[in-house]
Amino acid sequence: MLTYILKRILLMVPTLLGALTITFIVIQFVPGGPVEQIMAEARASQKGDGSAYKAGRDSDAKQIAELKKLYGFDKPVHVRYVEMIGNFLRFDLGRSFLHNKDVWQLIKEKLPVSISLGLWTFLLTYMISLPLGIVKAVREGSRFDVISSLIVLIGYAIPGFVLGIFLIVLFSGGTFLEWFPLRGLTSDNWSDLSWPARITDYFWHLTLPLVCMVIGSFAVLTMLTKNTFVEEMRKQYVLVARAKGLSQGRVLYKHIFRNALIPLVTGFPAAFVGAFFAGSVLIETLFSLDGLGLLAFESVVRRDYPVVLGSLYLFTLIGLVVKLISDLLYVVVDPRVQFNAVGK
Repeated sequence: MLTYILKRILLMVPTLLGALTITFIVIQFVPGGPVEQIMAEARASQKGDGSAYKAGRDSDAKQIAELKKLYGFDKPVHVRYVEMIGNFLRFDLGRSFLHNKDVWQLIKEKLPVSISLGLWTFLLTYMISLPLGIVKAVREGSRFDVISSLIVLIGYAIPGFVLGIFLIVLFSGGTFLEWFPLRGLTSDNWSDLSWPARITDYFWHLTLPLVCMVIGSFAVLTMLTKNTFVEEMRKQYVLVARAKGLSQGRVLYKHIFRNALIPLVTGFPAAFVGAFFAGSVLIETLFSLDGLGLLAFESVVRRDYPVVLGSLYLFTLIGLVVKLISDLLYVVVDPRVQFNAVGK
C-alpha cells in the first residue's frame, strides 16, 4: 500500500508540470495580453481629445516598455517559466494584474460563495439521489419508477441558466412574484440581524441558485444508484440470502447495500471537491454571486495570467490528491482490492 501511494505521489509531479507547461505555452500565443488591453483602454479614454490622443500615441512605445517591465514580460519566455515553477514550488501563486492582489487572497475572498454553493449542492444532491435511487431500484418497472425517471431526465435536460432565468422572472421581482432576492449571498443589513435572522437570510438568498444547480446534478447520481442496486439485486448471493428466508430489508441493507455503494463511495471525494471548484459561471453571473467560477472566467477573458496559472496549479493539485483518496477508498469499502498486486 505504501509503495503504491509513493508511486502515485511521484506520478503527480509530471502530471502537474505537464498541465502548467501546456497552459503556459498556450498563453504565449494568445493575442491581446494584459499590456495590450491596458493600452487599448488608455487609447479609448483619450479619443475624446485629439491632442491628448496624439500625445498618447506618440508615447505608446515607452508606456508599453514600462508595462512589460512592471508585469515581467520584458524577460525571456524560458526565464519567466522557470521563475513561475520556482514560485509555485513555494506555493507563491503570484499577484493579479487585474485586481492588484495576491492570487491566494483573491481565492480566499471568493471561497465563501463557492463553499456555500458547493457544500449545499453536494449535500442536497446526495440526500435526494441516494434514497430516490434505492426506492427506484426496489420498485423497478413500477409507475413510480417510470414517472420519477421522466421527471429526473426532464430536470437534467433543462440547462441550469435557462431554469435560473425562469425562476428569476417568476419568483425574483420579474413579471410575477417577488419572493426571493435577485443578487448577493446576504442582505446589506446582514450584520445587524440576529443569528436566527442571519441564517434565514442566508438560505433565502441561496434558494434559487441551489435549485438551479441541484436540478441538473442529481439525475446522474440517482440513475447510477438505481442501476447499481438493480445489478446487485440480480446476483447469486442475493438469491441465496432470500432462499434462506431473510427479509427484504435485511437482504437490502445488510448484503446489497455495502456492495452497491462501492462506486458511489469511491466517487465521493471527487464529487465533494468538484462541487466547490466546478461551480456554474452562468449561475453565479445570473444571481450576482462572486465566486471562483466567475473569477476564473474573468481571468481568462481579461488575460489575468497569474490568476489563470495559479488557479490551475491549485485546482490540479487538489484534483490529483482527491483522485488518490478515491482510489484508496476502494480498499476501505472492498477489502478484496489489493494494490500490492498491481504490476505483477
